[in-house]
Amino acid sequence: MAEISRLALADQAAGERLAERLAALVRPGDVIGLTGQLGAGKTTLARAFIRARARAAGVELGEVPSPTFSLVQVYELPEMSVWHVDLYRLEGPDEVFELGLEDAADDVTLIEWPERLGSAAAAGMLVLRLEPGASENGRSASLEGGGDWVRRLAGLERGQAAEEFLDNVGWGKAQRSPLAGDASFRRYERLCLGDKRAVLMDAPPPQEDVRPFITIARHLGQLGFSAPTVEAVDADQGFVLLEDLGDDLFTHLLAKGSGEEELYAAAVDLLVELQRQPLPELPPHDDAVLWQGARLLLEWYLPAVDAAPTPAAASEYEALWRECLALRHIGDPVLVLRDYHADNLLWLPERRGLARVGLLDFQDALAGSPAYDLVSLLEDARREVPAALAEAMIRRYLAATGFEPEAFRTAYAVLGAQRNSRIIGQFTRLFARDGKAAYLDLIPHVWGLLQRDLEHPALSALKAWFASHVPAAKRCRPPLDKSVATL
Repeated sequence: MAEISRLALADQAAGERLAERLAALVRPGDVIGLTGQLGAGKTTLARAFIRARARAAGVELGEVPSPTFSLVQVYELPEMSVWHVDLYRLEGPDEVFELGLEDAADDVTLIEWPERLGSAAAAGMLVLRLEPGASENGRSASLEGGGDWVRRLAGLERGQAAEEFLDNVGWGKAQRSPLAGDASFRRYERLCLGDKRAVLMDAPPPQEDVRPFITIARHLGQLGFSAPTVEAVDADQGFVLLEDLGDDLFTHLLAKGSGEEELYAAAVDLLVELQRQPLPELPPHDDAVLWQGARLLLEWYLPAVDAAPTPAAASEYEALWRECLALRHIGDPVLVLRDYHADNLLWLPERRGLARVGLLDFQDALAGSPAYDLVSLLEDARREVPAALAEAMIRRYLAATGFEPEAFRTAYAVLGAQRNSRIIGQFTRLFARDGKAAYLDLIPHVWGLLQRDLEHPALSALKAWFASHVPAAKRCRPPLDKSVATL
């Protein structure tokens, strides 16, 4: 039995939180052995586990006694009961069969002193071993097991690190509830502590780096825009405590029938004002970055629909993109947030002016074309923006900025085609690499956006390439059973 994880528990409360996290992971038939010296805290941990399972089932428990003398205590709960077994008084393994544990096959079983089971121990048992810690009240907890316990327990150490961060910044006793995430490795939780609220961003390194987010958040805040205030941060571990801007995402309000024109006009006006501000020092949204995005369609989507291009076709695709991308340059580079759309915008009616638009998910910001974020807003991969509204917003933007309309619309079409090509490939990759199938359902809509972009005369050669190498029948939701191979 291999050690999966080893955790330092500073005190009894930390042990109870570990038990609560385990309680959220168990399935019918699971057996967890609790081992350690007398007084190690096995029963305390078991009680916390049982109470957590009861709360999850909507059951309020009274006393949770130790089964030291009864040997077995069963807590009947909806869906899955909990058996608490204490084998300390067992005189031999043969006595195990008198306990009736076979009736717990569809429940979860906690066993103190599991070493008394001998050969009767369950093959898939998870063993939690408690040993003395660095302090008098501390413990060292090791988790040993096999099978899918390795996968299920992968986040335990991360969870403990998050708890320690929250303890250090004064939010350790907050109630925590998950918030909707995105396509990244980041996770978000809402924290409630009395009448105070905040958001925990959990962005695990090395997959994520919170420093760009913090830099842009502070820059936007200094300019008077409503980015979440950074309350506390541990950049090395990837934890950020943020101001909670609420739940009124544009997406939610639009679904309830709120006025599209008012929301989108405010978002366009914010873009205009943001692009007038001094540009912070940022990497460029250059040809290399844009091509890296456009090639995802080649590398992930086309193989998934049995349309992998020949080397010659792939080379032609790259050459055409190099030509098209040169047409995106209009005006000086500006701050490009890159994911400026309804899912990342909040409505804050209690604030004034442009501060009514709350901003999220801007950690990938670069210095690039003024057209890009308007494309992101109006060619939304997750919702259909009515054509008349999109056209009205483009006209609103042009009237405010003074860009030459034909050059701007060319740049808009080029960046729209690039962004939508990237998204089609990226959504396919999210399934093929990360197992996130929900994004596949959005691909037909994104194809519609891409086809609209390709109608611009400046993209006629690229349109012809797609017509030759990606016929209409291939512009679809990739089949789930297709394997995807990179070029």
